Amino acid sequence: MVLIVSDAHLGEGPADSARHEERTLVRCLKAHQARVTHVYLLGDLFDCFIEYRHVVPRGFVRLQGLLATWADRGVEITYLAGNHDPWHRTYVRNEWGAQFVQESVVATHFGRRLYLRHGDGLSRSAQPYRRIKPLLRHPVPTALYRWLLPADVGMGLARWVSRQYGGKPPSLHAAGEVRALAHTILRRTPIDMVAMGHTHIADLQSWPAGHYINAGCWRDDRTFARLDARGLHLSHWNGWAAEEVDAVLF
Repeated sequence: MVLIVSDAHLGEGPADSARHEERTLVRCLKAHQARVTHVYLLGDLFDCFIEYRHVVPRGFVRLQGLLATWADRGVEITYLAGNHDPWHRTYVRNEWGAQFVQESVVATHFGRRLYLRHGDGLSRSAQPYRRIKPLLRHPVPTALYRWLLPADVGMGLARWVSRQYGGKPPSLHAAGEVRALAHTILRRTPIDMVAMGHTHIADLQSWPAGHYINAGCWRDDRTFARLDARGLHLSHWNGWAAEEVDAVLF
C-alpha cells in the first residue's frame, strides 16, 4: 500500500494544537503500518522549515521518529517540497532515510505510472509567486539567508511571513486549474495517475486518459490518499479509523 499525505502544516498555531496535529497524523500512519510500502509527503508537511548546517527546527520528533523507523525497516519515504517547506538540505536523507525532491517525481506502483508534485505555482492566479519561486529555491539566495540570519532570527522571520502571506489557501478556481493541468499531463504523457496537494481541496477524478487525486489538506480536513492493487482511494481519518470518501477501482 502507498500512502499520500499533503499539507499538514505542522507548526502553525499554538504549540498544544501543533502537538495534537502531530499525534493525530502519527495515529493515522500507525493504523496502516502493517501494509504500507511507500509514503509520499506531498509538501507543506511543516508550515515552516529551514534547515541550517547544524540546526533544524525543534518539534515533531514523534512523527520524524516513526518515519525514520519505517525507513529502517524498508518502507520508502519520499518527501516533495511544498511552498512552505522547501529549504531542506541533508537532514531528511541522513536522519530519516528518506528521499527529498524539490519539484516532481514519477514512480511505478502496481504496474501503473504515477506522477507526483506539491502543485504550487501551477495556476494562473499564482503568477506572482511563480515569478519569485526560482529565486526562493536557488542555492545562492537560500545560502545567503542562512548565513546572514541566525537560526532563531531566520526561522522567526519565515514564520512571520508565513502568517502574513501564507495562510490563505488557493481558491476553487485555482483548484480547477490544477485539476485541468493534471488532465493535460495524463493526455499528453505516458502517465496513468497524477497526485498533487497544495489546493487544500480533496479531489478524485477519473478520465479515459487516467486518474487524478488531490490528497487535500490534512490540517483542515484529515484527508489523505491510498493506492493499492485494488485502486486509488481518497480517505478521511475520523480519529480512530480511515473512512473511504471516494475510490477508483482498477
